[in-house]
Amino acid sequence: MSGVIQVTFPGGFSRDCPRGTRVESLLEHFGPARNALAAVKVNNEILPLSSRLETNAVLEPMSLHTPEGVMIYRRSLAFILAAAARELFPARSLYVGHSLGNSYYYTFADECKPRQEEIAALKERMRTLVEEDHPIRSGFLAYAEALEHFEKNGQIDTRLLLNYRTEAKVPVNSCKDFVDLFIEPLVHRSGLLSAFDLMAYNNGFLLRFPGVGRGMTLDPFEDSPKIFSVYNEYKKWGRIVGVHAAGHLNSRVADRSIQDYIRTAEAFQAKKLAEIADRIYEKRDTVKVILIAGPSSSGKTTSAKRLAIQLTVMGIAPIAVSLDDYYAGAAKTPLDENGKPDFECLEALDVPLLNEQLLALLNGGEVTLPAYDFKTGSRKETGGKRIRLGRRTMLILEGIHGLNDALTVRIDRSAKFKLYISALTQLNLDDHNRIPTSDNRLLRRMVRDYQFRGKDAAGTIAMWPAVQRGERKHIFPFQNSADMAFNSALDYELAVLKFYADPLLRLVKPTQTEYAEAARLLAFLQNFAPIPPQYAPGQSILREFIGESEFKY
Repeated sequence: MSGVIQVTFPGGFSRDCPRGTRVESLLEHFGPARNALAAVKVNNEILPLSSRLETNAVLEPMSLHTPEGVMIYRRSLAFILAAAARELFPARSLYVGHSLGNSYYYTFADECKPRQEEIAALKERMRTLVEEDHPIRSGFLAYAEALEHFEKNGQIDTRLLLNYRTEAKVPVNSCKDFVDLFIEPLVHRSGLLSAFDLMAYNNGFLLRFPGVGRGMTLDPFEDSPKIFSVYNEYKKWGRIVGVHAAGHLNSRVADRSIQDYIRTAEAFQAKKLAEIADRIYEKRDTVKVILIAGPSSSGKTTSAKRLAIQLTVMGIAPIAVSLDDYYAGAAKTPLDENGKPDFECLEALDVPLLNEQLLALLNGGEVTLPAYDFKTGSRKETGGKRIRLGRRTMLILEGIHGLNDALTVRIDRSAKFKLYISALTQLNLDDHNRIPTSDNRLLRRMVRDYQFRGKDAAGTIAMWPAVQRGERKHIFPFQNSADMAFNSALDYELAVLKFYADPLLRLVKPTQTEYAEAARLLAFLQNFAPIPPQYAPGQSILREFIGESEFKY
């Protein structure tokens, strides 16, 4: 094997390099982009700039300002915060929690609320680490050495995670004397991480960072108290039942108690739906329209069906109305910035007709619902079913614009109950590495697309960025207007989705653009012991994505 490899840079320029050359030593060939690199794609695989090149390679820069670069920036900030906490509070474990807007929520394991001076000290130490511009390296520890290191440093969740992982060389990130498990690439120097803030919040504090498309600018903090409340409740529940990290879930699989845990998780979710139904029932004299919205693959359809059952138990007669049937038609749909029909914008719906029919129903009238034919891209002439609201009837409308008052602008607020649904997993990989809720939903969508829509994993990955842009525009800005929020995540589901997603992701090859994301998701799923799909109950929200649900869709 030759000691020389060929490296190709953006623009097609190539040069010969010694085998084992670090990418960071070649930054001059990236031009002006080299000053804002988060990582690099090497033959379509995202790797840290500290990586060594061992084969012929085509390099593609990944800017800090791309969506992928933004996530690398956030993970790197979390790493530097963990390093600062280890220096300042070696006897206290710091836990990363859920996201809250452009922030991550942190608490100490001892559950003692951090004092303002402790938060200020952490922030100052992070600033120092950034100003000193230390290298952040990726490397390996021998398995036994990694076990000893994480146990000695009190990283119990990381130690537990390694019980399931079996590689002889454990990948790690390091900066100065701090070593943490390598989950995904980080930036190669701490000096790149200048835009951040720490602020006290609830019983912990927030690590704040720039939003997607905002460069190095921190926007004013926007609170989401309802979302935080749901997250926090699930976090507390996870600790009560002893499953708040992937290692705990894997332990349940290993000791064969996983079916008991699944029953408990499903019962807890059913209880939350019953509580939502109770709140709606309390307002039965005024509420006639239940509006349900949430991001892609949040389980809105099954949640709506299960909520309808809970309402029926209370004597309410729910009628499901699909907002999809109110599409105005391809010819009347506005075009997006690429000149293609934007079916996700509010104007793609016949909002005047929807409001006209809702008003008629609320006034005791009878209407014929529209019916949309997606094959022809137009409304069916015969229409749909005829409905009238009785004294104990409620409409359930589910769609991405449900929380936007512009959808039901002519309907009095007191007649509406808004429910926001999302998969807000409380599970972490370990104490320092969280699971993005978007990854949970992407895996759901990937499995469903393959099971029911004939789309492969590469196809789902390719369209996911557009889905996320639509969510940021049409859904997330309205989540705080909801009367209640429902968490559709099941903390065991990633281990079930792995059964389907793993073979699908392996079909994405390095020659495809989508390989980088497929490789990232495969590495992520390696942290979970698989759970047989038959363990998921027939009415589980998970069945909406894997199939064999007791509900009809």
